[in-house]
Amino acid sequence: MLELLWRWSFGLPLTLILGWEAWRIYRVASTQIAAGLSDFTLTDPTQAATIAANLYAAVAPPIVQFLGWFAPLAMAAWAVASGIGRNAVLRRYDPTLPNRWETLAALQLLRAAALAVSVWIWFAGIHWAASATLNVPTDGEPNIVGYFALVVCLSLGVFVAWALASWVFSIAPLLVLLEDRGITAALKRSLRLGPLKGKLVEVNFIMGIVKVILVVLATVFSATPLPFSSDMTGPALWIWWAAVTLAYCVAADFFQVARLVAFLELWRVFTVPDSTPRS
Repeated sequence: MLELLWRWSFGLPLTLILGWEAWRIYRVASTQIAAGLSDFTLTDPTQAATIAANLYAAVAPPIVQFLGWFAPLAMAAWAVASGIGRNAVLRRYDPTLPNRWETLAALQLLRAAALAVSVWIWFAGIHWAASATLNVPTDGEPNIVGYFALVVCLSLGVFVAWALASWVFSIAPLLVLLEDRGITAALKRSLRLGPLKGKLVEVNFIMGIVKVILVVLATVFSATPLPFSSDMTGPALWIWWAAVTLAYCVAADFFQVARLVAFLELWRVFTVPDSTPRS
């Protein structure tokens, strides 16, 4: 419950802000969006590519302008909320752990920055895929199938790379608390954990797969009412989707705590003495 409390105390206001901004952007470009969606079809790749490009040109400038100032602010706020909340959760599990929320917040900010870089790499890859498959001579047709194939491959590649590498940012906060280390020392120590390193990579990768499974399950359950769309419409359908989203968030938060506890217990089993300076 404590994990849900700190996450949702931050996530709900953030969702409201993003929702309001999305609605504001939609109102500005609603005519273009509605016309584009009504005419969009995969049976005519050239028309589909043109519509997608026009929609992107309409919504990209306000989105980029908004994210230019809001994304850094949200990252900093998330880091502080995560540092305080995660420290409280770990101290609830083990009261002997110290209160180092400010160091945990700094590490979370580094993790958010690394995640932002991975998202940028993914977006750059998507842009390259579009240039390679959709930008064709006037006498040719864009390769829609090839584009989506590249998008899937790039998305899976970035996801796997992040799942294999992000464990460093997950174990470093624990090392701050368990071994009383500073930020730099904790990051260095996370790379010198002996047999524990392989276990942490394995756990992190498995948890990444669990996230994918949760997304798939949420998608499946969200689509469950579609065969009954004639009977289940309007508020009932929205309530169902909200319930599925809520269940997904609860499950995702649970596995976040499970990963932390697994890391902590593995450290206690496989801990390796290290002479790295602690500051």
